[in-house]
Amino acid sequence: MKQRWNWKKELKLAPGYLVVLLWVGFTLLLLGWIAAASLSTTADIFKGDALKFPTGLHFENYVQAWGSGGVATFFKNSLLYSVISCILLILICAPAAYVLSRFTFLGNKVIQTGFVAAMGVPITMIILPLFGVVANMGILNSLLASKVTLIFLYTGINIPYTTIFLLTFFSNLSRTYEEAAAIDGCPPARTFWKIMFPMAQSGIVTVTIFNFINIWNEYFLSLIFANSDELRPVAVGLYGMLQSMQYTGNWAGMFAAVIIVFLPTFVLYLFLSEKIIGGVTGGIKG
Repeated sequence: MKQRWNWKKELKLAPGYLVVLLWVGFTLLLLGWIAAASLSTTADIFKGDALKFPTGLHFENYVQAWGSGGVATFFKNSLLYSVISCILLILICAPAAYVLSRFTFLGNKVIQTGFVAAMGVPITMIILPLFGVVANMGILNSLLASKVTLIFLYTGINIPYTTIFLLTFFSNLSRTYEEAAAIDGCPPARTFWKIMFPMAQSGIVTVTIFNFINIWNEYFLSLIFANSDELRPVAVGLYGMLQSMQYTGNWAGMFAAVIIVFLPTFVLYLFLSEKIIGGVTGGIKG
């Protein structure tokens, strides 16, 4: 049955609609201008003609940003850090969250409380001890070891949030599936990987997207531990490019680099928005 339009209710929500509309309009305008500037020339940008394209579309800005601008290296580094860290986080946190949500044992609540407390610790409080440990290990001068170190740091820092998120999600899954599997003689570990893990797909996808975006945009850790262009991800790389603009003046190339860096997270939100909403609003209940 079609619901009748309630004018009084909609009028009460009008201020909220207006705020959302203004925010969406401002965001689209800003992104549109950046996209237009990335296809213009630096001279057109300073003349205020970025949206008019008086000299045509300059796709070579993207080629230059990707190649000589170093964006390719930063992009590959960020992709490497984000993908491997997200995989490790799921392999570590999903079983841990399942055990904490399903089994009662000594220290269960203490571990959960510890994860929640760890989420409130700012990164600035632990960055110096972490740097001291890594420096004493003598691996900062090794390219491979430094990349592995960054991956482990990204993974470790996001473990508390990922575990708590998945713990809440697993708590909403029905126990009847596990009981049926136990009757059929399926051991707990196999029950988790074959039955419960696939059922938690929406929550796992959601937390993976959040982790990917957080690691992709992370700046502070990579600024401290990535001490060369071969190690730097996109956040630190773009900042370095911005600093060099005062010497090169290639602002069109800078905006092209911003668009390249922005695309992965935009595509994730565009194609997986329904899974994100489904994962945040709850799990499978039954």
